[in-house]
Order: sequence, then C-alpha cells, then structure tokens
Amino acid sequence: MTQHSQFALLGTRRFLPFFITQLLGAFNDNVFKQGLIFVILFNMAFSDKTGNLLVNFCHMLFILPFFLFSALGGQFGEKFAKDALIRVIKLAEIIIMLVGAAGFFLNSLPLLLLALFGMGTHSALFGPVKYSILPATLREEELVGGNALVEMGTFLAILAGTIGAGVIMSGSHSAGIVSGAIVLVACLGYVASRNIPRSHAALPELVLDWNIFRQTWATVRLGLGQRPAVSRSLLGNSWFWFIGSIYLAQIPAFAKDLLHGDKTVITLILTVFSVGIALGSVLCERLSGRKVEIGLVPFGSMGMTIFGILLWWHSAGFPTAAEPYTWLTLLGQGQAWWLLADILGIGIFGGFYIVPLYALIQSRTVENERARVIAANNILNALFMVVSALVAMLLLNVAGLSIPQLFLVVSLMNIAVNAYIFKIVPEFTMRFLIWLLSHSMYRVRHEGLEAIPDEGAAVLVCNHVSFVDALLIGGAVRRPVRFVMYYKIYQLPVLNFIFRTAGTVPIAGRSEDEKTYEQAFQRIAQYLADGEVVCIFPEGKLTTSGEIDEFKAGVERILAANPVPVIPMALQGLWGSFFSRAPHKGLFKRFWSRITLVAGQPMPADTGRLVLQEQVAQLRGDVR
Repeated sequence: MTQHSQFALLGTRRFLPFFITQLLGAFNDNVFKQGLIFVILFNMAFSDKTGNLLVNFCHMLFILPFFLFSALGGQFGEKFAKDALIRVIKLAEIIIMLVGAAGFFLNSLPLLLLALFGMGTHSALFGPVKYSILPATLREEELVGGNALVEMGTFLAILAGTIGAGVIMSGSHSAGIVSGAIVLVACLGYVASRNIPRSHAALPELVLDWNIFRQTWATVRLGLGQRPAVSRSLLGNSWFWFIGSIYLAQIPAFAKDLLHGDKTVITLILTVFSVGIALGSVLCERLSGRKVEIGLVPFGSMGMTIFGILLWWHSAGFPTAAEPYTWLTLLGQGQAWWLLADILGIGIFGGFYIVPLYALIQSRTVENERARVIAANNILNALFMVVSALVAMLLLNVAGLSIPQLFLVVSLMNIAVNAYIFKIVPEFTMRFLIWLLSHSMYRVRHEGLEAIPDEGAAVLVCNHVSFVDALLIGGAVRRPVRFVMYYKIYQLPVLNFIFRTAGTVPIAGRSEDEKTYEQAFQRIAQYLADGEVVCIFPEGKLTTSGEIDEFKAGVERILAANPVPVIPMALQGLWGSFFSRAPHKGLFKRFWSRITLVAGQPMPADTGRLVLQEQVAQLRGDVR
C-alpha cells in the first residue's frame, strides 16, 4: 500500500475546505479577542486595576458559552447534516463580527463584549461538529494525520491571530483595519465552508432538548459513561487544556518578570510554544504508523513532565539588564536557549499527547453519539480551564509560589493525574511498551498488512521466532489483536502485564494442562464470534534453529469450529535478535535488528495446516 504524507490531505476536497474553514475561525477568534484586550488596556480610560479585571472578565465571558451551549452543539451535530450546520454557524460568525466591528468603530465596550460572547457561542456550537466530521470524511488510516493537521492549524492560527492583532492595534487607524479584517475573515470562512462535501446527519430523528442545564448534565454523563478508554481520554484531553491554560496564562508575566523582557519576548515564547505543539502534532502520524496509536500518550505525558521540571530548573537566576531584553538581545543569553528548548519540548510532547487522544475519542465512539461526546469533552475542557485559573491564583497569590515553582507543581501533578488514567485504562501503558519496543530495539517494516480486514473476524497465522513476536505484530496491525500463546511465555514478568491487558489467550499442551487447553479454544471461539482478530503461532513453540517447524493441528480445529478467513503472515530478520533463541547471540548482538512483517492474501477456513505452513514459509523467504 502506498504511504502518503498527511499533507496530501490538503489536496483533497473532502478535507481542505473544512481545514481552511476551521483555520480561519481560530484565527478570527484570536484577532478579535486580542483586539478587544488592546482596546480595554490602551484605548479606554480605565485604571490598571480595572483594565486587568476587565481582561480577566473577557476570558471568562468567552468560556461561559462552552458551559451553556456545548450540549446544544452536540445535539445539532447529531440531528443535522454536518456540512449544512457548519455553513449556518459560519453565517452567524459574519453577523457576530459585524457587531464586533461596530464596537471597534464606536469604541463601545458593551458591543464588543456582546460580540465576544457571540464568538464564544459560535465556538461552542462549532466544536462538536468540527471533530465529529473528521471520522465521517477521512479513512481510518488518515484520522491521525487529519487530527494532527487540525491541531497544527489551530495553534498556528492562534499564534498568527495574536501577533496579527498586536500589529494591527499598534498602528494608526487600527479600529477601521481590525473591523474590516474580522468581517473579511468571517466571510472567507463562509466561502470556504460552501465547498465542504455533504456529510449526512448521524441521528436525524433526535428530539432536541432546549433545557440547557438538563442537557449539559446529560451530555457530560454520556461522555463519562463511555467505555473506559474513551471516558478517560476525555479526562486526559481536558487535563491537557488545564496544563496548557496555565502555561499560556503565565507566559506574559514569566517573560516580563522572570526574563526581564519586553513585548517581543512574550511573542517569542508564544511562537516557540505554538510551533512546538504544531511540530509534535504533525510528527504523530509518522511515529504512529498512520493508525490511532495511544501508546504515544504516555510518551507525551512523560515528555511534558520532564520539560516542565527542566523549565523550573533553568529559570533560576536569569541575569537582569539595564534595559528590558528584546527578543534579539534575549537570544544573546545562553540560559535563554535552554529555556526556549524546554518550552519547545513541552509543546512537542503536548502534541504527542493530545492528537492520539482526539483520534481515539473519534474512532471509538459510535457515530450517532460522537458529536455529543465531543460536546461533553468541550464542557470538561472549559471546566478544567476555569479550575486551572483558580489553582494558579491560589498557588501564586495565597501559597506565594513563583511562576517557575507553579510550573514545577503542575509537572508533578501531571504525573499523578496520568498515573490514575493509565491505571484505570492499562491499554495506554501496554500500547506504549509495544510502541517503544518497535521503535527502539527493532526497526520494523510492514508489507501487505492491508490484507487484514478492517472489520469482522479473522485468524492470523505466523511463524514464531522470539519472545516478542506478539508485541511486534500487535504494534503493526491497526486493529486490536487477540494472541494465543504458550502459557509459559504468557507468564513472563513485565510481558505478562502487556499480554493480560491485550486479552491474550494462554494455551498449554493437552498433556500438560487439559483445562487450560480447552479454555483456550473456548476463548478463541468467543473472540471470533465477537468479530475480533485472533493470531496464533501454529508451531506451538519458539524456533530453536531459525527454521519454521511443522504447524500443529490446533489451527485446523480452530478454523473448523470457526469458519473465518485465515491470513498467513511471516516475520523476517528476527532470528538472532536479543529475544530469539539463537545460540551465541550475545547481549547486544543484533540488538538493533531490522525486521519485516509480511502478510499474504486471506485464505478460506478449510485450508489445511500444511498449506498454511507452506504459505508462511514462502512469505518469509530466505530471510530468517
């Protein structure tokens, strides 16, 4: 199967118009919000205390609609065609921006605040349809790449809008320019939305509940009542926004008070952080092998913690100067490069953390609940952002922590929160260990894996070369795979955790333990009846010579009782690696082995074991 970059999606009509629409919306949000903040702080006769109070009020006013209207947005996203709904929302944005433009022209705070509340409402209604339309328009192998592009575009649009507003508002005739800009961008967003392809309603018979509070509670319950992997992903997603909100809120004071910088230093740090998120997001597709790889979530969590602690460590004793540092003079300080590297690292690993979570929520939620589950996610995100502001206020103003110490506390809290999530859903940790193995000790290449069906039961048969065969196959196949393996390998320390979490079936020889033997066939039959993929190693043991041993009759018993397609597979290049039984391999001999996993075409269930053995041998070839 030809592998295309995620950026190829930007050349398709099913993605590009939507991408431009959401990009322009995020950009417009931030141009307007930053423009409003500049007006409050510099164009209106408020004291510093009143101005700061109004700025914080603006942040709260923008978040409030997420509590009030996200549930309604989730219902809209299920009941109406998503493309038509987006166009209606974009038309509303034009009207809202016309109100905002009048506010800038008249220097009217009430009109500006009304428009700000309107933009918050617009975002609350757009969010559920924004993320629920992706699984409807993208193929499974494109979902991670599509989410990565959306996250990259969102953060870069936030950055561009923030900087653009600063440039506009610092010049002359700023009211006219910013008014024209926000209306023009809203119109361009509507034009782009006109080209979004048709996307049907998931649940057109849904009866709308206009009781905001009842439906909000019902929506949150729906989200948290999903299977553990989804519900805990919602919490993990909201925790990311908790951390992100604290970092973004403290960047101005951190740049001014700790780094002794001017406004350009604030812009520099925001740029580095946003570029980090964007870079981490686009790297996700490459690191995940074009599938939803939740093993990247623990990796991202660890990275955010490590770089958060380093940011605290490197912040100590930053040298002062007679005049505030500009972004250019700041780069003349060696310590600043360490700080910027830490901020970039937090952003990159934040991208590794958030993109797989969004993709998992989308892929594992049924279509007629997806928009409402994403609405629940938005409600939780807003709640966590409000709580993050309260926590920051308590730690900074009551506990008396410095901003770097706040970053340290948040990094340590990140360990505790994600330890809870990974304990409740051990699949995250299991997938991380598989991902780590297949991206560190081994270099794994895949051929023909598209032969494995996306849905329905199937049996995979493969040669058995090492103790980690199941991990390498599990990390390569998009679907969850239930492995059948010799019970003594199943019981190996550390690996046993992974095998149990993955639903592996331990099997013993009938003469060794007849009860375990019979229970294994019962579990295999249940998995296949449920439409799952089962992988067996018909040799029944690891090879001691590198050659394929004779397939045992158990595979024929499985296929006779469960007539499903059987797909031959072969591992090449694993013989002689650290976990194989090759003699004289030594501790580090072939530790960085180049492995290929090859799959053949599906075969009928009545295929004999010797024919399957021959097919596996042909797929493996001469490469042991």
